[in-house]
Amino acid sequence: MSTRRPAPSRRALLRAMAALPASALVLGELPGLLGTAAAAAPAPRSATRCTIVPFLDSDDGTVNVYESDDATDFRLVRSSAYTPPSNRIRDASVFRHTDGYYYLTYTTHTWQDVSTTIGFARSADRATWTFLYDYTVPIADLSRAWAPEWFVDGDGSVNVIVSCSTTDDEWIFTPYALRATNSALTAWTSPTALSGIGSSHIDTYIVRIGSTYHAFTKNETAKYIEYGTTSLTGPYTISKTGDWAGWGSYREGPSVIRLDNGAWRIFFDGYGDGAYYYSDSYDTFATWTAPKALPSISGTARHFTVIKETVSGGPSLSKNVTRSFRSANYTTRYWQEQSSLLNLPVVTASSTSAEKTASTFTVVSGLADSDAFSFRDASGNHLRHYGFRGRFDANDGTSTFARDATFIARTGATSGSIRWESYNYPGYYLRHYDYQLRLDVTDGTDLFRQDSSFVPVTAWA
Repeated sequence: MSTRRPAPSRRALLRAMAALPASALVLGELPGLLGTAAAAAPAPRSATRCTIVPFLDSDDGTVNVYESDDATDFRLVRSSAYTPPSNRIRDASVFRHTDGYYYLTYTTHTWQDVSTTIGFARSADRATWTFLYDYTVPIADLSRAWAPEWFVDGDGSVNVIVSCSTTDDEWIFTPYALRATNSALTAWTSPTALSGIGSSHIDTYIVRIGSTYHAFTKNETAKYIEYGTTSLTGPYTISKTGDWAGWGSYREGPSVIRLDNGAWRIFFDGYGDGAYYYSDSYDTFATWTAPKALPSISGTARHFTVIKETVSGGPSLSKNVTRSFRSANYTTRYWQEQSSLLNLPVVTASSTSAEKTASTFTVVSGLADSDAFSFRDASGNHLRHYGFRGRFDANDGTSTFARDATFIARTGATSGSIRWESYNYPGYYLRHYDYQLRLDVTDGTDLFRQDSSFVPVTAWA
């Protein structure tokens, strides 16, 4: 739960967030839902789309909508996309229901106020939202109902998990499950208190892998995001505490998705320093990469969940054909192999035959993922990144080489252009710098998008 008090004077607002009963709460069972998703590069003419609907650091009375095709570079879809008819909107959780609509549930009051309701809104396109209703959580002596989260059971039933406190201690919260009793999501079962994680936890996020449920939950006393697991029957065992993942303290609102290369990514609100972070795991949550601030939205967006979908309209490029690749913003310059390195010189009709051959590449299926792409030069060597430089080497048959030589196609900055994201370094793209092709992490700027966009054209040779 996000708060607005300065960190030095914040009270210990929250005291209890328990585990979710694994038999009742399952992520990732419906298309586009929070949580798990299939790990594969998008197929031709399709694209990955991640959506967030955060409230603003400067305004908790409205939300913006952002989307990203790589889970890193979020672009504004619509500002002030939804403003409730009364009260506030904080901690919005979004999912896509089986009826095709997107639904929000959210905290309806700021943290200072008594808040006994949670809000609901609906959208057909994620940009225009319609208020549905405020729901009074039926708990005796309720003081605050905060940070509702969507969860879906394996049988398709829809649940909301909401943290609630009572008037006898308005800052000690307990999580409750509400299960929808109709497909319109307008009627709910009586709240059922959850158990398993223990007191002083909030913002619990669950990911199921096989029969094991993985919980990411904020310890409100220690200010760290902790981790625990359970079998199908529970209860959760918190096995990782303190700064176990290297994310730092004063972190909250975790949200976890599966990336296109199979890695797991966690997003969290770094409310202590005003940034929003992400971190990746390649060994099913045992270790994590150093956290990086999300470009563009850090300092603006607050407490969101991420939904990942596969949608139509992505880039398409035929395979097993030869192509040349022209810079989107330096239109006389093309990819060219020079002394095994990939550079971006000027190529024209009057260029030598050798220069034209060095600017021609065979597009093939990705060595690490057949829906992604790899590139071969005239001698059969593959383009790969090495020391964050684009270079051509013979395939040594290792999985490391395969990943280094695989790139995911993302829509480019100009019509017909494609951005090439590294398969094993998500968020890193081939981009030109001083007319050399290197692998750099996106900084969210238009210049970076242009520098990393290339148009496939008829081969020079």
